[in-house]
Amino acid sequence: MRPTVIPGFKLTLGITVTYLSVIVLLPLAALAVKAAGLGFGGLWSALATDRVLSAFKVSFGLSLAAAAVNAVAGLLVAWVLVRYRFPGKRIVDAFVDLPFALPTAVAGIALTALYAPNGWVGALLKDWFGMKVAFTPLGIAIALTFIGLPFVVRTVEPVLQDLPPEEEEAAACLGASRWQTFRHVILPALMPALLTGFALAFARGVGEYGSVIFIAGNMPGVTEIAPLLIVIKLEQYDFAGAAAVGVLMLLVSFAMLLVLNLLQAWMRRRHAR
Repeated sequence: MRPTVIPGFKLTLGITVTYLSVIVLLPLAALAVKAAGLGFGGLWSALATDRVLSAFKVSFGLSLAAAAVNAVAGLLVAWVLVRYRFPGKRIVDAFVDLPFALPTAVAGIALTALYAPNGWVGALLKDWFGMKVAFTPLGIAIALTFIGLPFVVRTVEPVLQDLPPEEEEAAACLGASRWQTFRHVILPALMPALLTGFALAFARGVGEYGSVIFIAGNMPGVTEIAPLLIVIKLEQYDFAGAAAVGVLMLLVSFAMLLVLNLLQAWMRRRHAR
């Protein structure tokens, strides 16, 4: 048996299961138990309301849209950082991680001040195009795009760095154009990592609160997000109703992430052939 630095399998497995149970499983179980106290009829009446359904539509729909934008923009940013050298590259690379370090409330205030009708960008958009960004679903999408971009960039970047250049050279020698090389050689190799970054950005967007509440306007049925609805129910001492909304968010998020993970695994198997 090869010696290992970390203790044996049984000890490490016990520590792992205990840690995950305390940190993850117990809180989720408590959430489910609290929601189950309403019964099926109570759950249905708490969730099947126009306000709850609209909040879910805003949260999940805009999170998907922001994650899709980040999948394209994040791939482009990662490509530039990996494939090119230019002055200020380290500064640009540091800016990518800024949403990780910046408190979400600060990000929300900054975005609101920037895109409000009297803000620097918001005033120009309003005067030139008659477009309102802050306090609209578009403003929420911008906030979710801001906080989700690093997930895609940092997931794709190491995979892009490890791609062997011989495959691209072989494709060029066989007469493939740049677009054909990217589509048939590079993109299939990047797709599992790209889907992972997409899933992480989507998951972060669904649960995001601090950067959204300031720019959203929080109008029920229009720009109210599901996390804010949970907070409102808690402030009204409707703990069971808040737990019900949380359980539904958990189930929908788990289902969507499961589909993405299955798609990611299928693409890895396909690329390995």
